Amino acid sequence: MPALQGLRLRADRWIESAPVQRAIVTLILVNAVILGIETSDRAMAVAGTWLVGADRLILGVFVVEILTKLYARRLAFFRNPWNVFDALVVGIALVPTSGPFAVLRVLRLLRLVSLLPKLRFVVEALLKAIPGIVSIMGLLVLVFYVFAVIATGLFGDSHPQWFGTLGGSLYSLFQIMTLESWSMGIVRPVMEIHPWAWAFFVPFILLATFTVLNLFIAVIVNTMQTMQEAKEVLGPEAVGVVPEGLAPDDRTAEELAALREEVRLLRETLRERP
Repeated sequence: MPALQGLRLRADRWIESAPVQRAIVTLILVNAVILGIETSDRAMAVAGTWLVGADRLILGVFVVEILTKLYARRLAFFRNPWNVFDALVVGIALVPTSGPFAVLRVLRLLRLVSLLPKLRFVVEALLKAIPGIVSIMGLLVLVFYVFAVIATGLFGDSHPQWFGTLGGSLYSLFQIMTLESWSMGIVRPVMEIHPWAWAFFVPFILLATFTVLNLFIAVIVNTMQTMQEAKEVLGPEAVGVVPEGLAPDDRTAEELAALREEVRLLRETLRERP
């Protein structure tokens, strides 16, 4: 029905309007503060009832927001991954939990990612960079395996606590890669027996820490730059960033339906004139 289409379009515009979105972001931030305060036994003893009530009220607002979007967009709601993400986060918060699983309520704060365009852009860049990241991870695994086999053969007999097994060598090399106590904790004790050991560990650090890991940053930055250039040239839809949440085709269909309704009303008005 055209009238119903127009009502859905107005509901969608209202829920995506700047004041409503700012209110939702504010409620998420307030909810974050409440969840943090609830970790204090003293605060819960003083105002636990009020805190729990406020938390449930805010969750109710989130549910109303999701239901409004479902009403306005129907099945098109599920074609936008960010809508599905929001629905899952709010749905998890609705599941009765107790004990350790009660902390899952904090996941609703992740909705800030879908509501703030800058954060959404970063996450989308990370997702688009996954193929390159997987390739670099494969290279890193290969480097680790080669160096772990060598380290087990060279230092396994003298330092079995670090390099006695292939698994132990992999973990020790991971610690060295993170530069956590690598010198005084592992390398210098090994050099007391093998003075030349620096010739093994220094190239590994240069390769694994300063080269391969920086490739991750390079891939992500390059992806973000490419997306930003495409966004500037072709618009937000080119990179899948639609500010108001609807896919371009869905929004066009809704606007055409509203336009048809306005034309129909105009024709009826003209017919009624003498």
